[in-house]
Amino acid sequence: MSAYAIVKTGGKQYKVAVGDVVEVEKLEGEPGTEHTFTAVLFVDGGEVTTDADALAKVSVTGKVVEQTKGPKIRIHKFKNKTGYHKRQGHRQKLTRVEVTGISK
Repeated sequence: MSAYAIVKTGGKQYKVAVGDVVEVEKLEGEPGTEHTFTAVLFVDGGEVTTDADALAKVSVTGKVVEQTKGPKIRIHKFKNKTGYHKRQGHRQKLTRVEVTGISK
């Protein structure tokens, strides 16, 4: 069983292992830029680390692969009998990150 970590970025948590490519909310940086993430939980084989002092020593590094956008979400607000309706769209900016290392 390989080591993996739960990291927090953009208000969400992701389970990552070395070599994984994850889409997270937009991070600044061009492709090739390195980022360090804070670990919330670290699992190495059968050993689980949740202690804050021990997690401060764990570093998860990743490399930006590309900047992308998510799918288009269509928002339609409507109120009955008043003639009110409003259409709006949204595409979330995302960053694809490849996890390059988890060190303890």
